[in-house]
Amino acid sequence: MINIKAYKNLSATCNEKNVTLVAVSKTKPASAILELYNLGQRDFGENYVQELIEKEKQLPKDISWHFIGHLQTNKVKQIISFVHLIHGIDSLKLLKEINKQSEKINKITNCLLQVHIAQEETKFGLDENELNEIIQQCDSSSLKNINVCGLMGMATNTDDENQIRKEFHYLKSLQTKLSTVNFQSSILSMGMTADYKIAIEEGSNMIRVGSLIFGNRNYKPV
Repeated sequence: MINIKAYKNLSATCNEKNVTLVAVSKTKPASAILELYNLGQRDFGENYVQELIEKEKQLPKDISWHFIGHLQTNKVKQIISFVHLIHGIDSLKLLKEINKQSEKINKITNCLLQVHIAQEETKFGLDENELNEIIQQCDSSSLKNINVCGLMGMATNTDDENQIRKEFHYLKSLQTKLSTVNFQSSILSMGMTADYKIAIEEGSNMIRVGSLIFGNRNYKPV
């Protein structure tokens, strides 16, 4: 059951501040997604390939599906035909595979480069040097079926708001820095249920919110 009041308040905030709200629907049934869809939500985020495939089959075709989990190269071809935006690009190998599968179906796939900004080593992402190397590759003619349209990051899971703000500020500064070298980064995807307010204050224009809207996850198969 979705929290309609929380969703409407959050949606209003996003509309006011020109921020895209991605409703993170992982582990939630298609019926809950459809309920939110009927309220006007169109951007939904999923972490697991098989779950995304099953939901895409069941739900309206004008949904914009965001893949926000860690994507394995051997799973790319399963979602490439319908995915709207892939958030977590953390290697050149993955980017090349997305380009390869996109080329097969004559599609330009939108992607975000994931930057490691948190203190936790368990989170995925590129450091600044790796980020620069990938951007140089994107400037070459070898990745014609990729549109790298921004950056994505996850802050440390902590109650220290100063730490979170510092990490988001760093990612925003990277985006600004890259704009001086001709990297057209229109999307800055950062902020989740616990820290989206700070993220928006620090320049995010896309947030990924799940439990505030859908409630806590039980991580049982959908």
